[in-house]
Amino acid sequence: MASLAQAPAAGVPASVWIGRALSTLFVVFMLGASVAPKLLGLDVAAQTLAELGWPARFVLMIGLFELAFTLLYAVPRTSVLGAILMTALLGGALATRIRVGSPLFTHTLFSIYLALFMWGGLWLRSPAVRGLFPIATRKD
Repeated sequence: MASLAQAPAAGVPASVWIGRALSTLFVVFMLGASVAPKLLGLDVAAQTLAELGWPARFVLMIGLFELAFTLLYAVPRTSVLGAILMTALLGGALATRIRVGSPLFTHTLFSIYLALFMWGGLWLRSPAVRGLFPIATRKD
């Protein structure tokens, strides 16, 4: 089985570069759109949590979890752990959105979209993850 933290090889396939690009976009999005507002104490973070029924005192804690999970995901050696933990966090966000009756495709399923983007990037850049979740092809 391939290592999760392989050294770069010459002639890296295009799929690996696409996976790296997707992963980078995910990390940049999480840091800019979700982590930064919470850690900087922006009103939008507290207002959004209040609309979802969460007290403002959880803004910093959630932001720190998001930061930790995003950084774990960004490091190749810990990327699978980061993806698993981030999936748990996104599942909680999904449950919260369902509980408050948010619009389905734009708000409630956004956690699913992020998770697919995150795991898709990891799947494309990691042979070990592709080994765990192979896509079967028909051979006629």
